[in-house]
Amino acid sequence: MALLPVLPSCQAVVEQSQSVYIDPTAISYFLDTNAALKIPPLPQGPAPYHYFDSTAVTVQWLLVLDTLNHCFWSEVGSPLWEIHYENEKLSGYWALAASLKRAMEEGIPLTEAKTLATLKRDTLVHVFRGSGKIPLFDERLENLRQVGKVLLDRFQGSFIHALEEARGSAVKLVLFLADEFPSFNDTANYHGNTVCFFKRAQLLVQDLWCTFSGTSWGNFHDLDELTAFADYKLPQVLRHLEIIRYESKLAAQIQRLAHILPGSAEEVEIRAATIWAVELLRQEMVRRGQEVNSAQLDSWLWHLGQNDMYRSLPYHRTRTIFY
Repeated sequence: MALLPVLPSCQAVVEQSQSVYIDPTAISYFLDTNAALKIPPLPQGPAPYHYFDSTAVTVQWLLVLDTLNHCFWSEVGSPLWEIHYENEKLSGYWALAASLKRAMEEGIPLTEAKTLATLKRDTLVHVFRGSGKIPLFDERLENLRQVGKVLLDRFQGSFIHALEEARGSAVKLVLFLADEFPSFNDTANYHGNTVCFFKRAQLLVQDLWCTFSGTSWGNFHDLDELTAFADYKLPQVLRHLEIIRYESKLAAQIQRLAHILPGSAEEVEIRAATIWAVELLRQEMVRRGQEVNSAQLDSWLWHLGQNDMYRSLPYHRTRTIFY
């Protein structure tokens, strides 16, 4: 059975961390004071603003979505990227999903590998039209072209063939994505050792499972092997709950909204602590009799992070294609 290297590599970072710490007593305190807490199951069916036609086109659309699903925050003093869709003003992830759904409705064939491989800059500008500018536009354009080329060269133009090779294994599909698509190879070096996060690869597997309600192209027999998805919203929530803590210099840097460099020891420690803290939370909940997996906890924590009460402390700011 294939195993994800995410948890052991992140645990090794946590054991050496100099700037980020996990407080196990805060996990116990949180669960003691929320004894009636029940983590909801993962949602089933298409998410809001997702394109869905129940065919392989939906699978390809989700690949495009999660290729682009990263880094929506704006610089201080710069306008947030927003779009208007169906009389709603949307930002962040929801703006991304809606802009891609809108493109499909306009007949832009974003799910075709040939279109992606030769995607024109002006076409993507049109797809993302709104107010403000989506961050890392050039990187997003290059990654879509790269995905199209890999689909053509390796999977006969269709991501369905990758799912077929994975044979219902979430772990194998994550590893396929990391091995075959460079923009999904979300790893870092920490004191000479490789640390694996695979945030968007794991999220794509979960999106497939949720969208197809665990059947058809979303039928995975080992979904419980997924870890939390290390982004910038989860550590913000975990820090609010005092489950993770930052040493004073890093805390001050984040408080003044300074950038944390991608691949720096501090950034790797934040992401590793996020994944390991969720794992410790999961283990403690299971010990107390509540069966829950990391994907459920991730979804629940992410949705908490959309509430203002969990935003009193700022999230760390790292410009990266990985989250």
